[in-house]
Amino acid sequence: MTNSTMVMEFLLLGSPDGWNMRVLYFTVFLLTYLSTLLGNLLIITVTTADENLHTPMYFFLRNLSILDMCFISITVPSACVNSITGNRAISVVGCATQIFLVIFCACVEMLFLTIMAWDRYVAFCQPLHYPIIMNPQFCVRMTLASLLSGLVYTGVHTGNTFRLSFCQSNEVHQFFCDLPSLLRLSCSDTTSNMILVLVSVVFVCGACFIFIVTSYIRIFSTVLKSPTRAPSKVFSTCTPHILVVSIFLSSGAGVYLRHSATSDTLQDMLLSAYYTMVPPFLNPIIYSLRNKQVKEAVRRVIERQLFSGK
Repeated sequence: MTNSTMVMEFLLLGSPDGWNMRVLYFTVFLLTYLSTLLGNLLIITVTTADENLHTPMYFFLRNLSILDMCFISITVPSACVNSITGNRAISVVGCATQIFLVIFCACVEMLFLTIMAWDRYVAFCQPLHYPIIMNPQFCVRMTLASLLSGLVYTGVHTGNTFRLSFCQSNEVHQFFCDLPSLLRLSCSDTTSNMILVLVSVVFVCGACFIFIVTSYIRIFSTVLKSPTRAPSKVFSTCTPHILVVSIFLSSGAGVYLRHSATSDTLQDMLLSAYYTMVPPFLNPIIYSLRNKQVKEAVRRVIERQLFSGK
């Protein structure tokens, strides 16, 4: 056993040097955060207020928007405060909480996106059975199952990480606590942790990805074989979901597949920002701009509010 001081707190990645750069960093993060909240809040409001959108697809879209608001709120507000105050310290408990919430939101978002792919598959490939299969009880059960699965998955990884000893550097190469960065700081043997992370990520994300790809292959195959269906309508409905899945998986892969101890600060910060900020920011934009039903619902809700105010 080596003589070393146990880490009592961690130091997160700071904002770029210089007051002007810190203000720019703060402004970009704050505007992105506020825009994300506004966009997702709009989706939640519209899908709740408009009865035409009370369908399983928009039920899960509403849940996804709520989750995205939580996801970005875990990391960005604290990063904004730290950039202005210059205080980069975070307690071990705070770090564990942040890791738990980030992994939980990421895991549940992946499960929600998978369920939404299943919803589209049933809608296009089994339309007569859609009301029976995608009934309200099923949607609620799938949501609760996703949340419970996320809790179990997150609890295993968080508990397995913080049973380790941290007695080396306390510099985390991210603007928030994340799993790979912390494993590099441990003075314990992390081989089993890394294997568990790799296997679980490949299993969960790989299984979800295969399921999503298979669902859309069947959807497009069914549509192209059917002379009565317009492919353009199907593509316009499915494209937003495909874009969201692509952005989320590519951003996650960019972070977890590139983690070297010698990576520079700017690249670490950009990759971290891409992973935690870009998917929640783009989701409402993609769904609102590419989905005619959402745009029409926004117009109806606005008109209803305007007329009710007169």
